[in-house]
Amino acid sequence: MSGPLSHIRVLDLSRVLAGPWAGQNLADLGAEVIKVERPKAGDDSRGFGPPWIRDRSGKETADSVYFMSANRGKKSITVNLGNPDGQRIVRELAAKSDVLIENYKVGDLERYGLGYAELAAVNPGLVYCSVTGFGQTGPYRERPGYDFMAQGMGGLMSISGEPDEVPGGGPMRAGVPVIDIFAGMYATIAICAALAHRAESGKGQHLDVSLFDSCLALLANQGQTYLSTGENPRRIGNTHPTIVPYQVFRTSDGAMILACGNDNLFGKFCAVAGCEALAQDPRFAKNGDRVRNRNLLVPMLAEVFLKRTTADWVRSLDSAGVPCGPINTLAQAFAEPQAEARGMKITLPHPVAGEVPLIGSPMKCSGTPVRHELPPPVLGQHSEEVLRSLLGMSAEDVSRLRAAGAI
Repeated sequence: MSGPLSHIRVLDLSRVLAGPWAGQNLADLGAEVIKVERPKAGDDSRGFGPPWIRDRSGKETADSVYFMSANRGKKSITVNLGNPDGQRIVRELAAKSDVLIENYKVGDLERYGLGYAELAAVNPGLVYCSVTGFGQTGPYRERPGYDFMAQGMGGLMSISGEPDEVPGGGPMRAGVPVIDIFAGMYATIAICAALAHRAESGKGQHLDVSLFDSCLALLANQGQTYLSTGENPRRIGNTHPTIVPYQVFRTSDGAMILACGNDNLFGKFCAVAGCEALAQDPRFAKNGDRVRNRNLLVPMLAEVFLKRTTADWVRSLDSAGVPCGPINTLAQAFAEPQAEARGMKITLPHPVAGEVPLIGSPMKCSGTPVRHELPPPVLGQHSEEVLRSLLGMSAEDVSRLRAAGAI
């Protein structure tokens, strides 16, 4: 492996998405990531299907497409944490690792002697990252947590979707598990920061990342609005609370996004749209005026947009430097020339499927470019390799552990 973290070994005990997302980020940056899974069953997300990946003959396998999305670049070993020999294997691997990621319920790994205190005793430099629903402290710390719950409890769904009075209105979750993903991103940042601190101090630490905290942090300007005013922001669908026009408009053949982030852009838009008078109208000249009078302005703009096709609008506005864009399907998004130029769709060889298409990393580093080398692993694919190369076990040792149900 190559990359800025090519000197780092990660022991990934996490499952499903938030923890594995952090592990995948670190793998993209060159770290050796060893994914520890349950024998026979593996990561829960292997069963999150259909759809399933297919083997070379086109037959469905037991591995889901969902699993593929968060586990590229990793090696898979199977270890039974309930078995004393399995616990010993994890302790020995932790002693040789720089980072450990886990998302077990609070206190679960301590029962196996694999908590932070126990592993820090054998490896004081270990960066131990716990990703949970609600964190290691507080009255909810023992509750299980999932992305959907976090989106609701953390307030995100209260500001997502159309208003209650609009047909189809009501709280709405995001189309992908954004809280899992953001928690994984926050975990990645915290891990990299802890590694930088360890480089200076020689000391590891325990990192505590939760889905609930991540959702509150994700509220950003909307959360700050509430804290500053004491007023709950309302759901406003595809419009912006403090910028107008910044929303979806129907065109003659579909829909598109217009994003006029300042008065100059609004003036440029009006010139392209042939409604220059609106930019001079004192009701709409400044963004604050447009926000106050959005109920007057938006219907006028809606009539204008219906006169032309999406492609025509995008061409004209893009030429004038006005931020805009179509609302693509995933097929259209991956077919965009920009997606191809940026390498956002990749293909890697796979031991069962022959090859698998994957989403590329968005991290573009000039000195240490991301190189995608390992596909998402088959369950237990690297067990013998890791145990023999890192722990010095013989083939007989591995066979004995397998017979005993430890791996």
